[in-house]
Amino acid sequence: MTASDDLLKLDNQLCFALVTAARNVVAIYRPILEPLGLTHPQYLVMLALWERAPRPLNDLAADLALEPATASPLVKRLEADGLVARQRSVEDERRLDITLTDAGRALRDRALDVPRQVMATVGMDLQQVATLRDGLSAFAGRRPAPE
Repeated sequence: MTASDDLLKLDNQLCFALVTAARNVVAIYRPILEPLGLTHPQYLVMLALWERAPRPLNDLAADLALEPATASPLVKRLEADGLVARQRSVEDERRLDITLTDAGRALRDRALDVPRQVMATVGMDLQQVATLRDGLSAFAGRRPAPE
């Protein structure tokens, strides 16, 4: 086997490492989010809304790198759970605005410990997590977070 043959070994593939890591990230978050009543995709929606709400569904979907048709069922489930409300915009009836309910805002306080729990589970500190996240920015289609 030559050095160039090593380039095609499964364990040497970045794509394989990323796909495996993505699956494992969801598995790590699952037991941490379960007491909050959230799945990992729902948690991402809530994070975006805790940053800025109300906001149009299309805007929310774009920030989550999702199609609106994919984000919509997540939002509907969160609405059924009483965490968000969907309402037609007064300015533009075609626009669906998503806002947090009181319960959705209150859930933020309970979620504050999620990042610490994740870091403890994987044995990484904040700087290590930030370095890893920023290193993935070229593949995630996002720029590194400002320091």
